[in-house]
Amino acid sequence: MEQSQFLQLVNEHQGIIHKICRLYRNSREDREDLFQEIVFQLWKSAPGFGGRAQFSTWLYRVALSTALAGYRKKAIPVIYMEALPEQQADNTPRDEQQQQLWQALTKLPDADKAIIALYLENLSYQEIADILGITHSNVGVKLNRAKSRLQQLLKQ
Repeated sequence: MEQSQFLQLVNEHQGIIHKICRLYRNSREDREDLFQEIVFQLWKSAPGFGGRAQFSTWLYRVALSTALAGYRKKAIPVIYMEALPEQQADNTPRDEQQQQLWQALTKLPDADKAIIALYLENLSYQEIADILGITHSNVGVKLNRAKSRLQQLLKQ
């Protein structure tokens, strides 16, 4: 994949990256660092993307893996690229109810955050299974458990 094609695809799908960054990091600086790390990991693994899946499916998989791997390491190395999308997606909750939902989402375990985020993107169970590397039926089980945890957090 050529650099210009890669940057165009990242620019087209940057909203996905911003959502994951907002879900897995609290401060603006940490979200910016994670964004950079996700783009770097995407670029590193781009030669392995053979088009067997949709670009967005592959992007979700790499982005979620990168976000989760950051918790396992003490420090996330940041590599700055020359050209990145300037425009941040507007994922700011607009009302109190959305704000409560977002705060509850950030309190979920990492695996639950991932599955709920993908579900809220209106992805099919099969697409979620492909991204997370689990079976179609396991998506339903995990999603129901995550929804139950989310409901409990919203009642608090």
